Amino acid sequence: MTTGTTSEQLRAWARLATLFPPTTLGDALQRLGFLQADPIRAPARAQDLILRHRVQGYRAGDLDRAFPRLGLEEDFLYAYGFMPSGTRHLLHPRPDLEGPAGLHAPAGLAAEVLDFVRQRGPTHPRDLEERFGRERAVNGWGGFSKATTRALESLHHFGLLRVARRRDGIRIYAAAPAPPPPAEAAERARQAVLLVARILAPVPAAGLRGALALVARRNPGLGPLAPVVAAALKSGELKRATVDGEHYLWPAAAEDDWRDRPVPRDVRLLAPFDPLVWDRRRFEHLWGWAYRFEAYTPPPQRQFGYYAMPLLWGDAVIGWANATLADGRLQVVPGYATRAPRSQAFQRALEAEVARLERFLTPRKMGRRQEAE
Repeated sequence: MTTGTTSEQLRAWARLATLFPPTTLGDALQRLGFLQADPIRAPARAQDLILRHRVQGYRAGDLDRAFPRLGLEEDFLYAYGFMPSGTRHLLHPRPDLEGPAGLHAPAGLAAEVLDFVRQRGPTHPRDLEERFGRERAVNGWGGFSKATTRALESLHHFGLLRVARRRDGIRIYAAAPAPPPPAEAAERARQAVLLVARILAPVPAAGLRGALALVARRNPGLGPLAPVVAAALKSGELKRATVDGEHYLWPAAAEDDWRDRPVPRDVRLLAPFDPLVWDRRRFEHLWGWAYRFEAYTPPPQRQFGYYAMPLLWGDAVIGWANATLADGRLQVVPGYATRAPRSQAFQRALEAEVARLERFLTPRKMGRRQEAE
């Protein structure tokens, strides 16, 4: 166990562990290992808002444009999102707890949809409507969705289909190629635990348990993950420190990337799902106030706003900001947990961040390269 760790050090490590110097899009995705997705555009999708801090010259939509060329995948880790193929290989094969011998064997409409996609190639859900009709089925949330869409999602979940690209935010599905021979479940579980711990590092033990519970629910083939955490602590692959009674964990191999580096004195407006602020338990402990994502909260009950983005100043999250586009112009309205810093350095840093956000939202000109590598 690491001794003498302070909350000030944790704040610095939390920032440095995830906000690495901007690099290429491909390298950033490899370093992240997983990128949470969200469809809300306020002012842009979460995945783009996350990447703009980590990719040099990034513009909204660059991920969608580069997705096929980079060979990226979409799947569920502790949330649904984008990932390199190596991360997806950790999640498969997924057992079917209702299938014979735990294997998934599509039948009925799902089998027909799979055969259709294999013969046709990349398939838009609308193509299936034309072939199979628009019959609706109850979805996992108790509402209704098209039966063909449900079939696509199931085939994707079990690794028979993959997302080839997106068109206007809609997933285009293709047959998944034959995967490489999978590693043993125990090794995949070990790598998955270390990956999640690295993404959220340094992460409270309770927060890591919660994230891994989400991993295990969608990926039962990995087996129980709590013993994997215990084994990683015993072997030294995970390190641990206790600050204010809160137990924090992080991968030992990740330390060289952020220990002893200076914290930039800048302002960053973060997506609500950015790894830096994802764990709300850590957020309250390190920054002393409770942030809430309120897009689905009734307007009269909102404290921060529809899509309030946490406002980072150095290594402190001191407030939030709502950013909207009105008549093509960006408007940013900040709010503060206590009070706004009065220094000119903060004001200049905030203005620079608003300018970066405005540039990020400016569409790329036609005819130029669409990727940010």
